[in-house]
Amino acid sequence: MAEYLRINPKSPNPRDIEHVANCLLHGGVIIYPTDTVYGLGCDVTKTRAVERVAALKGMKLKDAQLAIVVNDLSRLADYARVETPIFKLMKKTLPGPFTFILNATGEVPKIFQNKKKTIGIRIPNNIIPLEIVRMLGHPITTTSVVDEDAILEYTTDPAMIYENFKDKVDIVIDGGFGNNIPSTIVDCTSGDYEVIRQGLGYLEEFGF
Repeated sequence: MAEYLRINPKSPNPRDIEHVANCLLHGGVIIYPTDTVYGLGCDVTKTRAVERVAALKGMKLKDAQLAIVVNDLSRLADYARVETPIFKLMKKTLPGPFTFILNATGEVPKIFQNKKKTIGIRIPNNIIPLEIVRMLGHPITTTSVVDEDAILEYTTDPAMIYENFKDKVDIVIDGGFGNNIPSTIVDCTSGDYEVIRQGLGYLEEFGF
């Protein structure tokens, strides 16, 4: 049975963050708030945990489209190759409701056990996942928690999410109601950028 953990979204208790990080270090899977919809995640260095996340999305790991959350751009070069104009774009828009698809480094196939050549990068504007990543020392996976209801694609109420996933994950973090609009996906693999899914974030607001 999953633990239901309330964390203050404005000033998270460091003990709570440490507790979640320890769960992830031991291969746990969590559901956590972002600045868009709730996310499903684990430590990217724990292969079995990443497999669990993929399975919860109904996919095999080699086919799963999972992005990762980093807490700042300083570790970006470990996972992605970024040209200067794209780096400037990311620096201006992050933290924020965007997922940037970038060309992957050799680290990424090791994480996802496939020949994946691209990786999605998120730095959500939500202190809870950023503090978890900082405490953990590794990125965490991120993929949207999708509702089984055909009308409500994304559940915004963490209590309802808990009811749906309490037998499937280790911790559900209640950081308040989530959004029901996902992140905007920006493909930067060509060296230029292209919005391939318009979500909550608008590049136009930043002059792009």
